[in-house]
Amino acid sequence: MGAISLEHGDRLFWLGRYTERSFTTLKAIETHFDKALDGDPLLYQKYLAAFGLSNTYCEPNLFSHSFLFDKDNPNSVAYSLRCAYNNGIVLREDISTESLSYLQLAQDRLKQAQDETGRLRLELLPLTDIFYGFLGCLDDHLYDLEKKALIQCGQTIERLDLYFRLHYDDEPVLTELKRLLGRLR
Repeated sequence: MGAISLEHGDRLFWLGRYTERSFTTLKAIETHFDKALDGDPLLYQKYLAAFGLSNTYCEPNLFSHSFLFDKDNPNSVAYSLRCAYNNGIVLREDISTESLSYLQLAQDRLKQAQDETGRLRLELLPLTDIFYGFLGCLDDHLYDLEKKALIQCGQTIERLDLYFRLHYDDEPVLTELKRLLGRLR
């Protein structure tokens, strides 16, 4: 294994962060949908407050649409996916074309979901599988353990950031901290 340049390492790290951000934002929006159906349509306001964002949305559907599809919103799934894909393009020789294709597939599925009005929740379901497919493909095709660790560190740090902001219980936070320490070794 050779030395990893600073720029290359940075791209690997941010590939991990952006894919995790896309995935966890998607899960948060799904939770929002469930809670809204259960009678708590303003749950999204707590989410915004956890990130220090002002509530500029006059209804929950505008929040969901922005945090899913707005490519100019740095907190959206679409924005994070685009950034992950842009890093993946540069890293294609490391992560494989097959792994990169999952990021393209995720962007395509998100675009299809945006075009659906009545079945949005149903259209978003395959995205979770696509993210897991990306991670599995990455695991199969990235043989350099140091490069893999950089991506995984990015994912874990992003997850920890979200856990702290959203006030998760101690157990999942400690689990992620242990995971991060193991990857740093």
